[in-house]
Amino acid sequence: MPKITIDGREIEAPANAMLLPVALENGVHVPHYCWHAKLSVDGSCRMCQVEIEGSPKLVIACNTPVREGMVVRTQTPAVQNARRGVMELLLVNHPLDCPICDKAGECLLQDYSYAFGSRQTRTKEPRRKLQKRKEIGPRMILDQERCILCRRCVRFCREITHTNELGVFNMGDRSMLDVMEGQPLANDYSINTADICPVGALESKDFHHKLRVWFLKKTPSVCPSCSNGCNITVHHYRDRIWRMMPRRNDAVNESWMCDHGRLNYQQVGDETRLRQPQLRRTAKLQTVAWDEALGYVARTLRDTVRTHGAESVGVIASPHLTNEELFRLGQVVSLLGTKNVDTALVVGQGDNLLIKPEKAANARGARDMGLRPTAGGLNVAAMLEAAAAGKLRVLYILGSDVWKVADPQALCGALEKVGCLIVQDVFDSPLTERAQVVLPSLTWAEKTGTFTNVKGRVQQIHRAVAPRDEQPSDGEIFSRLLNQLGEGQWHFEATAVLEEIASAVPAYAGISFARVGAQGFALPESAGDAA
Repeated sequence: MPKITIDGREIEAPANAMLLPVALENGVHVPHYCWHAKLSVDGSCRMCQVEIEGSPKLVIACNTPVREGMVVRTQTPAVQNARRGVMELLLVNHPLDCPICDKAGECLLQDYSYAFGSRQTRTKEPRRKLQKRKEIGPRMILDQERCILCRRCVRFCREITHTNELGVFNMGDRSMLDVMEGQPLANDYSINTADICPVGALESKDFHHKLRVWFLKKTPSVCPSCSNGCNITVHHYRDRIWRMMPRRNDAVNESWMCDHGRLNYQQVGDETRLRQPQLRRTAKLQTVAWDEALGYVARTLRDTVRTHGAESVGVIASPHLTNEELFRLGQVVSLLGTKNVDTALVVGQGDNLLIKPEKAANARGARDMGLRPTAGGLNVAAMLEAAAAGKLRVLYILGSDVWKVADPQALCGALEKVGCLIVQDVFDSPLTERAQVVLPSLTWAEKTGTFTNVKGRVQQIHRAVAPRDEQPSDGEIFSRLLNQLGEGQWHFEATAVLEEIASAVPAYAGISFARVGAQGFALPESAGDAA
């Protein structure tokens, strides 16, 4: 590995690496616009110029390979003067509209104008007029006047999605960014172009003029929409999610996420969510206290097993719960003694980039926690068939995915015949309309725990939004049921339960919340996934 010196610091750099990423990775900030870690080098903005000993002129760091003995200076008068020149050219036509720009507060042009910009302009000509707030796709708008022609978005559509919707048209001072004729920016990853835009030229309709970014708090988490488990940052304020953005993890999603996953947060703040437990009395569901609802569930499960045997109870789990919650649910199943347990999983379309067919973040985790039928146990379809035949007395369903994956006629027949239907979910559904007991669930954004993605990487999620009305998590519900079904005092705290998993599940041996860390922990390949 070649050794180079940057501003007096000796640094070991990977062979054939470019100077700019080496500097950034070692804490030396070199200003830049067009360079992006996951895109090809463009070298058009010239903002990353530095001085190299022995070179007759300044060079751009993004396209200069490191070499043994290289001496680099990033703060000399010549470098500072070059940056001021670049900023002056970029600001010649840029509109002075920071007060109404969504990018204000996280804009590189704004940041660098304070560091390298001039208080006065040397031009008298009016700024050029181009289209503002132009709709270029179902989820994106473009302000051509703000664009600095860094071409990050163009390279993204060419190199990442391979859809080529964007391009720079005309030449010289008439150059402008636009979509190709008849080809709107409508790919499944279009909002990533707003993320990588260094200014406020590309904006998502979802976040447009919603909230100033400096109010937002940021919580690291994992996208819940499919089994890829893209790393994200949840941006929230006053217990409301305002947007979600991808968080870089080269082993999972690099720097990207799909539009569907990004926009799949509205359910967290939906006012129609289930908030209080309900118990059917006569013909109507009525709101009751948690103790009453859980007491009824525990008595029903216990009495049914005693009277009709463990095989008369069926449990259909949800792959949207955390590993820790699913482990607690598995303990409930084990205490009941039933082998009739399975997970309802929606499977749809995937692609070759990030979107996976399994439409839940923790399908792999549900299988790893043992929530699938073993010898003599019934799967989802068989449980519905047994319920319709009167062989299942109690059916405990978590989530509503079973309504999406099961045969509608078989499901309706099962719900009509089963003696007691217990439903635990976030929203009302045809299942809750038929239930004897309804237990509200929390969403992923209101929990702390772990998901395991399709490749066996265990990843952390963190609570970003506080539950209302002291609503318990699903793990707390299972722990309270265990307290009523058996002996001992069960509690639920995600980090402690993960330690229980490490002791009980061989594939997870040695795992801990600290070991999972911000980038996740890959399970041994030998652990397998018998999906």
